Amino acid sequence: MAEAGAHAAGRYRQSPMAVPVSATVTELPESRVRVEAEVPAAEVEKRVSQAAKALGRNLRVPGFRAGKVPPPVIIQRVGREAVLDEAVRESIATWYSAAIDAANVVTIGEPALNLQDLPGEGEPLRFSIEIGVRPIAQLGDYKGLEVGRREPEVDAELVTAELDALRERSAKVETVERPAAKGDFVVMDFLGTLEGVPFGGGEGRDQMVELGSGRLVPGFEDQLEGASAGEERTVTIAFPDDYGAEDLAGREAVFAVTVKEIKAKDLPELDDDLAAEAGFDTLAELESDVRERISAAMAGEIDAEFREAALDSAVALATVDLPDALTEARARELWEQMSHSLAHQGIPKETYLQITGKTEDEVIAEGKETAERDLRREAVLAAVVDAEGIEPSDEDMLESLERAAGSEQISPKKLLERLRSNGREDALKAELAQRQAVELIADAATPISVEQAQARDKLWTPGAEPAEAAAKGGLWTPGS
Repeated sequence: MAEAGAHAAGRYRQSPMAVPVSATVTELPESRVRVEAEVPAAEVEKRVSQAAKALGRNLRVPGFRAGKVPPPVIIQRVGREAVLDEAVRESIATWYSAAIDAANVVTIGEPALNLQDLPGEGEPLRFSIEIGVRPIAQLGDYKGLEVGRREPEVDAELVTAELDALRERSAKVETVERPAAKGDFVVMDFLGTLEGVPFGGGEGRDQMVELGSGRLVPGFEDQLEGASAGEERTVTIAFPDDYGAEDLAGREAVFAVTVKEIKAKDLPELDDDLAAEAGFDTLAELESDVRERISAAMAGEIDAEFREAALDSAVALATVDLPDALTEARARELWEQMSHSLAHQGIPKETYLQITGKTEDEVIAEGKETAERDLRREAVLAAVVDAEGIEPSDEDMLESLERAAGSEQISPKKLLERLRSNGREDALKAELAQRQAVELIADAATPISVEQAQARDKLWTPGAEPAEAAAKGGLWTPGS
């Protein structure tokens, strides 16, 4: 739960201060609503005054110092309608968020916003929003469900792989007097040319590369196998058509390579000496510790699988009317979130689409399955929260904020106060409530073995949709 709260805090702490906007909600067909919002006259006038001050910073008025012109003078000079228009432009996003909060709806997709005529002085501002909202679920059984759960089985191959990784980390790289083979390291100087002309980034000195690692352009490493120290080789490669540097993509380059040294890994033996380096008395103790750590990690994965499987069993037994337009709207949201994440990594969405060879519409279409699954889950969890009267306590919220508070070097209590002052307490509570609903469903479920589930024909099989399997008495168990 602490991790969930950390994510929630990071998501909500930048929200604007709560503003006094009232809202009435009218339900429309296909999981849409119309929200009629009203911004009080006092709030409108406050924003008009703020807009006037902002305009006054660049306005020269005789008798007043720059930036010190009173808002009423600016309004009189510029005209109330112009200042009001600027205030609405600056404030509509904040008022929209406040209206959605006041309406207490979970929105999906892009809104259709209709702003009525701008109000006169002393009058409220009114606008309406039409938007998709989370669908409503009619619950079936969600307690006492029989859910397949696999047991942690740490086989010898997993232990061996972990011990091999330890040997790799403890290996020493030493110079050898023999031709290079796959897995060896080659220390080299190189100079690349295109049609006899050196190109930027095509030269390196004392570069070390592991043959077979795939770090270099395909074909480069292969042509160094069998080379010896002191040897000069000519390596010819073709840059892939989708190579990152456009001036090199699809072109043939020739590299003059001077091999300076061949190095090989010296892997330590798997014995008590290696165990001692890792802090254990014997190899047997090391193997036992590795087995226990793998088992603990596997148990965590199995717990997560079980919770997800229990939730999806409840979803399969519920009825959720989910319009196609809502699924597509969520799929578009998922794509926008992905694009935003890629941008933070310095990858424009156009580059991603080029690399994957897909169009934006194709990516959105592929995301519909995930969008539908998520919407059905959210609808069922919201219904369980209502049915069970789940209400996270202050202690729950403080616990959930521990990680985020630690990263900001403040107390969870201070962070919770900040969320409350920003009007985001309800959003955090809603997220925690849904997580508690997942725990409730999983805690009430009865674990059965995979073999039992198979014997009862209750195990999800590849190619069958979760809902279809449930309709046949099947059970979807992710990861099985």
